[in-house]
Amino acid sequence: MASSHRSSPVPQGSSSDVFFKKEVDPAKHIRPVQSLPDVCPKEPTGDSNSLCVAPSLVTDQHRWTVYHSKVNLPAALNDPTLAKRESDFFTKTWGLDFVDTEVIPSFYLPQISKEHFIAYQQEIFQREKIHERCKNICPPKDTFDRTLLHIHDKSRTDLEQVPKIFMKPDFALDDSLTFNSVLPWSHFNTAGGKGNRDAASSKLLQEKLSHYLDIVEVNIAHQISLRSEAFFHAMTSQHELQDYLKKTSQAVKMLRQKIAQIDKVMCEGSLHILRLALTRNNCVKVYNKLKLMATVHQTQPTVQVLLSTSEFVGALDLIATTQEVLQQELQGVHSFRHLGSQLCELEKLIDKMMIAEFSTYSHSDLNRPLDGECQVLEEERLVSLIFGLLKQRKLNFLEIYGEEMIITAKNIIKERVINKVSQIEEIDTDVVVKLADQMRMLNFPQWIDLLKDIFSKFTVFLQRVKATLNIIHSVVLSVLDKNQRTRELEEISQQRSAAKDSSLDTEVAYLTHEGLFISDAFGEGELAPAAVDTSSQRNTSPNSEPCSSDSVSEPECTDSSSSKEQTSASATPGGIDVMVSEDMRLTDLELGKLASNIQELLCSASDVCHDRAVKFLMSRAKDGFLEKLNSTEFITLSRLMETFIMDTEQICGRKSTSLLGALQSQANKFVSRFHEERRTKLSLLLDNERWKQADVPAEFQDLVDSIADGKIALPEKKPAATEERKPAEVLVVEGHQYAVVGTVLLLIRIILEYCQCVDSIPSVTTDMLTRLADLLKYFNSRSCQLVLGAGALQVVGLKTITTKNLALSSRCLQLIVHYIPVVRAHFAARLPPKQWSMLRHFDHITKDYHDHIAEISAKLVAIMDSLFDKLLSKYEVKAPVPSPCFRNICKQMTKMHEAIFDLLPEEQTRMLFLRINASYKLHLKKQLSHLNVINDGGPQNGLVTADVAFYTGNLQALKGLKDLDLNMAEIWEQKR
Repeated sequence: MASSHRSSPVPQGSSSDVFFKKEVDPAKHIRPVQSLPDVCPKEPTGDSNSLCVAPSLVTDQHRWTVYHSKVNLPAALNDPTLAKRESDFFTKTWGLDFVDTEVIPSFYLPQISKEHFIAYQQEIFQREKIHERCKNICPPKDTFDRTLLHIHDKSRTDLEQVPKIFMKPDFALDDSLTFNSVLPWSHFNTAGGKGNRDAASSKLLQEKLSHYLDIVEVNIAHQISLRSEAFFHAMTSQHELQDYLKKTSQAVKMLRQKIAQIDKVMCEGSLHILRLALTRNNCVKVYNKLKLMATVHQTQPTVQVLLSTSEFVGALDLIATTQEVLQQELQGVHSFRHLGSQLCELEKLIDKMMIAEFSTYSHSDLNRPLDGECQVLEEERLVSLIFGLLKQRKLNFLEIYGEEMIITAKNIIKERVINKVSQIEEIDTDVVVKLADQMRMLNFPQWIDLLKDIFSKFTVFLQRVKATLNIIHSVVLSVLDKNQRTRELEEISQQRSAAKDSSLDTEVAYLTHEGLFISDAFGEGELAPAAVDTSSQRNTSPNSEPCSSDSVSEPECTDSSSSKEQTSASATPGGIDVMVSEDMRLTDLELGKLASNIQELLCSASDVCHDRAVKFLMSRAKDGFLEKLNSTEFITLSRLMETFIMDTEQICGRKSTSLLGALQSQANKFVSRFHEERRTKLSLLLDNERWKQADVPAEFQDLVDSIADGKIALPEKKPAATEERKPAEVLVVEGHQYAVVGTVLLLIRIILEYCQCVDSIPSVTTDMLTRLADLLKYFNSRSCQLVLGAGALQVVGLKTITTKNLALSSRCLQLIVHYIPVVRAHFAARLPPKQWSMLRHFDHITKDYHDHIAEISAKLVAIMDSLFDKLLSKYEVKAPVPSPCFRNICKQMTKMHEAIFDLLPEEQTRMLFLRINASYKLHLKKQLSHLNVINDGGPQNGLVTADVAFYTGNLQALKGLKDLDLNMAEIWEQKR
């Protein structure tokens, strides 16, 4: 009854109301308020408008929704009933700034003003006018007279007599409080003899409740009477409605009959044909699916067959294709639920098989006999393995190959040593058990032959490794090239698709403008490429099974038979065409790193060979074998090692340093021993040298002649049958005669040994240069000590150091100085430009030698100077003429000339006697001044002139001094 008082804010017009035929724009409607969801919402029937967006109480009962929210944070913060909010409630966890923080207006909520309601007011204004008009046409029935108002007030007064508890909507007598308030049983207690009183009370309560019931019934009857007209109108409308329903039922019956006839005549046959076509299409799909399932079912046996022939790439491609088919076309098939996991396990097994197969291949390839052939072993098998490993991204196969190389290098040396030791009968293998000890019993020729054999095997070994790694490198580069070409094709296809889409959009716009259908444009645009793709697939697979000829089954057949991978042929160096699949998606960085690792592996193979050779050398050098080698043997060893180093560098493209370092270390030891031996030898020669002129053997003259011809090397020993030539007195060097001692001849030979050692071992050039410089300095200093320092008196036992000893020493030094530029040029040609500064040692040595020669000349002059001082100090100007003093001076000058003339060159002899004559004039002038003899033409002047003329004549009569300008006029003091 309460619903009768409700009124809608907007009148709901019927279909016949003229005031509500105007359609309202649905975009202008305000969004309706969503009602709470039903307990049992409707299932979705396909209509998006019928779906309930509110949460369902059935499906969402365990999920929290906005309808579970009771009090939100703004409501708690803005509670108007609280006079003051407790500050510590929020500041305990949110901080002190929370209390005084000003709330910033949200940027996402607009500021609402009256202008926002203008559109709504304009929209509702027309409805309001219609509502007012309706109220004027049909006024409410409120024109009751005073009597009715009085009756209404009276009925309200009567209703007020009824207690409010009976008017509650939740009135229920099963509630104990409600029951006790309606029926107070405390008044009906029969104990204590109060039965009559309780009976009267219950009767009074019954009458009271009856009175309440009468009041309510009278008011209900009154309300019904007020609305009697509506009841009678409803009954009248009921009969009219029944008549309308009857006519409608007859019309619907006729319509259904006509529709049934139309369906039987026009639709049933066509629909049956469509059902049959659909059934046939489904059967074709099922048949193709069964064929695909049968093919997939044969995957495991086919993989086993491929693995038996080592076709790892084909097996992996088949597994990948099968897994893709299982995920796309056979997803959900119960019979294949375990096939995916089985294929994954099979793929893991193939990975292990490929690793084991590659390890076996590496072992068989590297350990086959090293007979000089460098061909790759089973190239097809290697290429298949590498493609399989790359496909599975097993990039650690190079480590396996590297480990096998190390083992093979060890075995090569061990095998060669065993083979060499077994050929020598002098080695008793029963007594000497260790292989290293057996190897140390080899002499140098046997050991050098073993080393040659090892180096030759290592060279063949590296060539085989290079050939194998070249195949692997070519496979990696082919995959890299394929990736780049695939990426370029994808970019081209993307550009073409973009151009196609733009052209298609233009065509669609044109067709739409002309009034055609857009679907026609898309159909024509996609038909041609689809046909081309279908024809290309048919042409590229001529060996595939033919599909059904029906047009409905062609797409399905094409989908089921087309491969999910596109492959292209890649030619390898061995002439093998290998299919590079698109799923071999190694990045360019990974492939480039792998290619560089292959080159590094080749270099590491060279390093391994060099390291094993170094260990072999060190094991032989434990007993000082290498230090005991002579120059020829060490040069032979050095050249063999340098040849091997150059061969490995040519093969691998990089020089290994381990063997080169070992060679340099041994070369340094050899140079030290070489130098110590020569220095010791030179020291012994100098200690035994008596500084007398020695005869020059013919071989030394030949040696000097070969140096003059530009050949700085020791001459080869001539056969013993050759006629021996007599030794010469002097050494002829480029037309100049050199009188030398035997030590200098041997020193020249030692210098040539140094030069020849540099030619044989270029790596010791700098070390040899410093050692040779040290040797030359030692000869200069030691000879100076023995001759100028008179050390030979104690060392050799000479009685005195004569002028002949001094002249011979000077001539020997001049011979060494003559060859220093030759030696310097020899070393300069073999030194790198950045080390040319070391040649300054020869300049310092040349200067030291010249200083030494000058000191010897000064010593000779000093000897004559002391003689002049001794003799001329006793000179007296008196008869006879020549005086004994001048006779003695001329005699000593003649001895000096005879001692040095055959040793020193003529020019040097002239210069020396000029210096001696200057000393003579100085002492004579001093003595004449002391005797007060002047150039006055007196008797004393005549005596002195006669003595000087005698001295001059005797001096110029000597060999080489005939044209000597003595200029004796300087001895006289001029008279003033």
